[in-house]
Amino acid sequence: MRGTVYHYDQDQDFGYINGVDGTRYLFARKDLNEGAALVRGAVVEFQPDDGAAHDIVAVPSPSSGAGQPPRRGQPAEKRSAGSTGLWAYFGRTVSVNYFNFNGRARRKEFWAFWLCFLLVQVALVGFGILVNLAVNGFGANAGRSSIGFLPAIIYTLAFGFSWIALVVRRLHDVGLSGWLVLVCFIPVIGEAALLVLGLMPSQGGKNPWGSVPAGVRV
Repeated sequence: MRGTVYHYDQDQDFGYINGVDGTRYLFARKDLNEGAALVRGAVVEFQPDDGAAHDIVAVPSPSSGAGQPPRRGQPAEKRSAGSTGLWAYFGRTVSVNYFNFNGRARRKEFWAFWLCFLLVQVALVGFGILVNLAVNGFGANAGRSSIGFLPAIIYTLAFGFSWIALVVRRLHDVGLSGWLVLVCFIPVIGEAALLVLGLMPSQGGKNPWGSVPAGVRV
């Protein structure tokens, strides 16, 4: 996995790497291969293992300048997390993290999923209305087919597990048990719980579910 060095304490011999998956990994000098830099913002490749990084090697800076030193006034942590846009978070949630109930999810990842999910849902419902009008016609005696809404229904069901897994990771991020996701299935209370969960800040430091996600200011 690729990531950037966020911090290294030489006296205590520990540091953190912000992985491209949005997770912060702990490492020590023994995890570094020869030539790996400990400079903040350095691009590295490593093997993730339950919140820790091993076999860390330096990545040569490409011509685009991705591995160049941090620009003045813009922390490396902020830039590495900022490179992940809303649609990128959404795509990762419904693909590699579809069944991922481990780790933590920051607020940006939570809201990015719901915003993109609802935008696509609205587009599919609008498409369904047009299809139904084309099938049923506009007359008073037109049919009552609702086949146009089938894509929206399939879309909602297809991404059901992905949002459940995301809510579990968001609960972990604020220091709560993932089993509290069951509250979200209670009418009215569930909607309020999701709103509150989306507004709660990440828990500082490492908790039982991992380190602070990359890009979160502690």
